[in-house]
Amino acid sequence: MVIPRTSDLVALYEEHQLRLVRMAVLLVGDEATAEDVVQDVFLRMQDKSPRLDGEGKLLAYVRAAVLNGCRMVLRRRRMMWRHTEPHEPPVWSAESAAMLGEDRRAVMRALRKLPRRQREAVVLRYYLDLSDDEVSAAMGIRPATVRSTMARALAALARELGQEVP
Repeated sequence: MVIPRTSDLVALYEEHQLRLVRMAVLLVGDEATAEDVVQDVFLRMQDKSPRLDGEGKLLAYVRAAVLNGCRMVLRRRRMMWRHTEPHEPPVWSAESAAMLGEDRRAVMRALRKLPRRQREAVVLRYYLDLSDDEVSAAMGIRPATVRSTMARALAALARELGQEVP
């Protein structure tokens, strides 16, 4: 068993924090919550370090922890929304909205309409450029399930964006 040192966590945070926050933004819809999720993961790891099988597995562990943190946020939101008036999804900042082109906004709207599992698979595969095996490890599913989930997600995105489904 390998227990990461504090210096390993600091190095990992410095190198991957921005990408992890961007991944979380795509999943939870706003930057502040995404930053909170990533910070919480690193704080929990500092308080109680995970015991890993190999030295190269720390990043995969962190990705999975951020993904699980995003799932918890979305569950809490759903519970809260059941007991409140419906409202629009979180609005992107004015700066972000200005930077994004109309095509990209359309893709983001279509991505938010996907079921959770499909959205997670697309974000991990195409945004973080992870392999099927890495997506499988992060999501806790088999690589074959990743591939079938991706096929369904891409078909749904194509339909939503008005493109021909192959």
